[in-house]
Amino acid sequence: MIFATGSRVHIIGVGGAGMSGVARLLVERGCRVSGSDAVATTTTESLAAAGVDITIGFDVERAGAAEVVLWSPAVAETHPELLRARETGAELIDRAHVLSALGELYEVIGLTGTHGKTSATSMLALVFAAASLDAGRLVGAEVRGLGFNGHAGTTGQLLLETDESYGTFTELCPQALGLLNVEADHLDFYGSLAGLEEAFVQLVRRVRGPVVVWTDDAGARRVADAADRVLVRVGTTDDTQWRVENIVLGRRGSSFDLRGPQNLALQLGVTGQHNVANAATVAVLALSVGLAPAAVVRGLSEFHGAPRRFEFRGRWQNMDVYEDYAHLPGEISATLRAARDAGYERVACVFQPHRITRTLAIGDGFASAFDDADVIVITDIYTAGEANPDHIDGRRVFDPVHARRGDRASYAPRLADVKAALATLDADVLFVLGAGDIGLVIAELGMRRD
Repeated sequence: MIFATGSRVHIIGVGGAGMSGVARLLVERGCRVSGSDAVATTTTESLAAAGVDITIGFDVERAGAAEVVLWSPAVAETHPELLRARETGAELIDRAHVLSALGELYEVIGLTGTHGKTSATSMLALVFAAASLDAGRLVGAEVRGLGFNGHAGTTGQLLLETDESYGTFTELCPQALGLLNVEADHLDFYGSLAGLEEAFVQLVRRVRGPVVVWTDDAGARRVADAADRVLVRVGTTDDTQWRVENIVLGRRGSSFDLRGPQNLALQLGVTGQHNVANAATVAVLALSVGLAPAAVVRGLSEFHGAPRRFEFRGRWQNMDVYEDYAHLPGEISATLRAARDAGYERVACVFQPHRITRTLAIGDGFASAFDDADVIVITDIYTAGEANPDHIDGRRVFDPVHARRGDRASYAPRLADVKAALATLDADVLFVLGAGDIGLVIAELGMRRD
């Protein structure tokens, strides 16, 4: 059996968010796990402390001695360890088949969508904990209040951040699923928004049990309509089985009422309409798989955000400073709208575009994402190692934003330029946005936590 106790498993690119959780889960299941990554990080150090045999760089002998070899999507097919594993006859399992293999070991309860998955899956983990259920989990970041992003659990259930990138979820058949949203992303893999939506449709059709959809999102609604199966709709409109009402948004929290077959008054330790949408979807999904309303209320009240998701980082020059992983137009718009809803009057942001392929595919689609910002600073692209044969840069995002917002937008290509761009900033809140290394700017600002 794959991932049986004592199995020798080697993971190439083990320090990435997707694979680090898998490594932890497999160690807890009793596998003998080794892994390699290009550079040492706090994640690789933490994995070593958890029992993963870590190599920085690569070790073809270790890969060759493994029975099973896994690798992240960022690993090239020509990676020396992958080539050696092929030579020695190891079982090679890509990310999509890792999830399908885990789906044979666990009853998978997934949260999916093009954004919000980490926050929503973390919420669900807290709800299960509030119900005194030790479910397994695979999440894109640490779950505050519970611990690491990967955990084997004891209930036979796996709470899974169900990732669409590069077809990761295409082999998975969950027991239950929450669909949060769908917007254009990974079009270099799917070819078009229609292709991406069709992949979500097929996922929804494969679900064995309940499917819960946040139908205020246009993309999620289209998927729900095309799936042609029984599902549960949640939203703020009259055509849903569960309706969200009486939303109250503060700077550090939010509350709302969920009306349906049962009525719940819910509170969160985070703000934003997008977090309300995530929480409502999670609440209905949890109820659909048999959890008690009291556990839903308590678990969601204990959610205070995921790392780099609307994360308060401190005060600088009389401004609140937040870091957010937002890197798609819908995510950026939701974060900046949340700032307005929370009462901030003058909103500034720094945005680092992420990946060459994403920037090319979306391009002008970023322009309207910054409509709720008064000051916008765009940096060069964080390439994540992607090739850039056409030598595009951050101006592919800046130019359409500047055309729409004029002098409110400026271009600061290097991180060293950003601090200078912020030196005379007049705002009451600053958001540092992006999925790359833009958070390094925060360390340069010298903030206080009051």
